[in-house]
Amino acid sequence: MLQLDQMKSELTAQRDTLTEVVSGLEVESKKKRIEELSREMEEPDFWDVPERANKKTKELKTLQDTVAQAEGLTRQYDEILEMIDMGNEEGVEDTELADGIRADLDQFTQTLDNLRVSNLLSGEYDNCNAILKLAAGAGGTESCDFCQMLFRMYTRWAEHKGYTLSVLDELDGDEAGIKTVTFQIDGENAYGYLKSEKGVHRLVRISPFNAQGKRQTSFVSLDVMPELEDDVDVEVNPDDLRIDTYRSSGAGGQHINKTSSAIRITHIPTGIVVTCQNERSQFQNKDKAMQMLKSRLYLMKQEENQALRDDIRGEVKKIDFGSQIRSYVLQPYTMVNDLRSGFKSAGAQAVLDGDLDPFINAYLKWKATGGKPVGEDSDA
Repeated sequence: MLQLDQMKSELTAQRDTLTEVVSGLEVESKKKRIEELSREMEEPDFWDVPERANKKTKELKTLQDTVAQAEGLTRQYDEILEMIDMGNEEGVEDTELADGIRADLDQFTQTLDNLRVSNLLSGEYDNCNAILKLAAGAGGTESCDFCQMLFRMYTRWAEHKGYTLSVLDELDGDEAGIKTVTFQIDGENAYGYLKSEKGVHRLVRISPFNAQGKRQTSFVSLDVMPELEDDVDVEVNPDDLRIDTYRSSGAGGQHINKTSSAIRITHIPTGIVVTCQNERSQFQNKDKAMQMLKSRLYLMKQEENQALRDDIRGEVKKIDFGSQIRSYVLQPYTMVNDLRSGFKSAGAQAVLDGDLDPFINAYLKWKATGGKPVGEDSDA
């Protein structure tokens, strides 16, 4: 059966990649670590320090999930190959069987590709949660609306990944949309994935705010930083700080609008400004803002060369023409184009609905290959 022979060729072409991925996961060493952690959890004093216990429990689950994925992929490869050979031996044109194998093969290929990409997340901060800040740039109300569109996009992406998102600070636009919004996405390797999104994003469409129906170009910048541990070793001189309180302006109910609980901290020597208004008390907001500030200062301290600086912070660019990393075109055609990896998708609406993994994966592969273009998603 020609269709089965084609699928067998596709599958066997993935064998070397499967071997490479499984080898890169170091499954045997992870199994040993799982045994160590399991023995520790059986100790009667394991939960005496809850924070440490929770950290080790999380590590154990991550290791178990990785081993299960690696072993599951190997098993799935063998099962699909066996089904193809059985179909060819019977010599019967079975469309239902072929469709089932095709579905399994597509799922196997996608899972293998995702696992291969996760192997590329080896940076010092890749496993951290991510703190993101969107800021509207050139384009006025149109850019504020685009800012809100991007916030929705990252919200949907986080939901698809099973991550949690919390808004730390938000400033609404004068007429519509959002001027700035700072939010945190919690999940395994959140920063490792989202660091690829840092930069200026550009939108081209027929403006809903233009009575003449003209095409409008607008820009939004995105800053992405990892959330570092609370005990990060950074000394902050209180005399170097300006701390302002103000009334929260974003969503959150009546409480935050009645009190000046929002906090803005300015680190005078560096000019770094962090804000937080999502917690219910001024003290909680101050603690969170200080954590964000220490994370930024710690990263600055670690930036010993330009390469590390580009990897963690990205280039600081003006939020305007010629500085974007990605373009979203909705008129006169639909296309999302990443100007670094070269990856393109005609499914602009799907991307804005949170389908970002193809762009994230393409960026990581592009970085791993030293800047070689990765192609486009022609089926989107």
